[in-house]
Amino acid sequence: MDLPTTSYAVLGMLAVKPWTGYELTQQLRRSLDYCWPKTASVLYDEQRRLVRHGLATATDERAGGRKRTRYAITDEGRAALRAWLATAPEDPKLELDVMLRLLYADHGSADDILRSVGAFRSWAEARYQQGVDMFEGYLDDGGPFPERAHLNSLFGLFYAELFDLVDRWTQLVEDEVRSWPSTVGVGMTAEERRRVEDVVSRARGR
Repeated sequence: MDLPTTSYAVLGMLAVKPWTGYELTQQLRRSLDYCWPKTASVLYDEQRRLVRHGLATATDERAGGRKRTRYAITDEGRAALRAWLATAPEDPKLELDVMLRLLYADHGSADDILRSVGAFRSWAEARYQQGVDMFEGYLDDGGPFPERAHLNSLFGLFYAELFDLVDRWTQLVEDEVRSWPSTVGVGMTAEERRRVEDVVSRARGR
C-alpha cells in the first residue's frame, strides 16, 4: 500500500493504544516534534486516511455531552506497520535555516552570523532541557509508557547528543567569526585548517 511516512507515524501511535482524535494529535505532536514535525491539520487528515484504507477504525462516543471520535488500529493496520518497519528508511532531509544563512554570510555582517548561531544554540538548549525533563520522568517511574522505555531512551539519547553537538558547534563558530576582520575573502584560517585536517585524519583512520 502506497502511504506517506506520516501515515505510519500515526499507525505506530495507534499500535500503542486507542486514542481520541484530539489525544492522538496531541501525543503525536509531543512525541514526533523532534523527528517528524507535522501540523495538527495534517495529523487529523492522516487519521481519517487510515480509516478509509481499513487500517484503523473510528468510533463516535459521548463525553460530557460532547461527541468525540476514538481511533483504534486494525489487524490490517498492524500488518501494514510491520511491513513498513521491515523496509529501508528514507535518507534524512535536513533543512537548517542557520546553515543556509551561514553559506551566504559573506553578503552580510559578522553580527548576522553571531545572531543566527546564537538563536540556534538557544533552540538547542531549550530542547535539551525538555529532553532532560523527560529523562527524569523515565528514571522516576518509567514515564507514561514504561514498557516502551527501552525505545524512548534510545530515541532521547540521539537527540541529547545532537543538541550537545549544536552547543559545541555554535560556540566554535562564534569564536572563529570573532577572529575574522570581516565576512568577505577571509579564506580558511589556521584554526579551521587544523579542524578540517583532524576530521580527515580521523575518517582515514576508521
